[in-house]
Amino acid sequence: MKKYINYIGLVILSMIFFSCNKENFNYPDGYVGISKITVFPTITVTGAAYIYIAKGGTYTEPGVTAKAGSSTVKVVTTGSPDTNTAGVYTITYTATNTDGFAATASRTVVVYSTDATATGNDFSGNYARTTNGSVAVWTKVAPGVYSVFNPGGAPGTNLTVIVFNQTGYSIKIPSQIAGGSPTSSLSESTTPGTTPGTISKYSMEIVNPGYGTAVRNFVKQ
Repeated sequence: MKKYINYIGLVILSMIFFSCNKENFNYPDGYVGISKITVFPTITVTGAAYIYIAKGGTYTEPGVTAKAGSSTVKVVTTGSPDTNTAGVYTITYTATNTDGFAATASRTVVVYSTDATATGNDFSGNYARTTNGSVAVWTKVAPGVYSVFNPGGAPGTNLTVIVFNQTGYSIKIPSQIAGGSPTSSLSESTTPGTTPGTISKYSMEIVNPGYGTAVRNFVKQ
């Protein structure tokens, strides 16, 4: 019986030894077991996310930096604004670490061309869609330029677009990337408000993969 008990003890000690040996945490630097540790890049965009420039003006890049841990990572910039052509331009910044993992960030540059008939307008305010009451929020950000949240009156959306009022009471969504998708508008119309330089109603079709082809009608609240 004593020999049997000694044998059991030897087996248990062997299991403990091999188990401890298996759980050795002295991994090579940069590894956990056989898995390599990677630090993803973090991009810091200097300056505003949206920059507004009158046509013919000058664009100066505010700058961007990227790091992976304490290491500086090279940033590749794609896109640039044509300051001689009104439009909405997206500049994309990409940084890739030594293991091939990338991060991206972006900035929007709006080049506007607004004539004297529109510069004094202010279409800012809340507009309710006639079919469901969902509200589009207009904010004037430059002469003839508006940042519009929920332009299609779609409940639950967080889409924001740039809208131009280049002349008179005309409106349009110039071609741009919004919510990750190409976006623009068709069939735009407005009704001037009782106060000069304002509108009481507007209509437009939102051209975006997430929207249908219906013309959407809004009334100012």
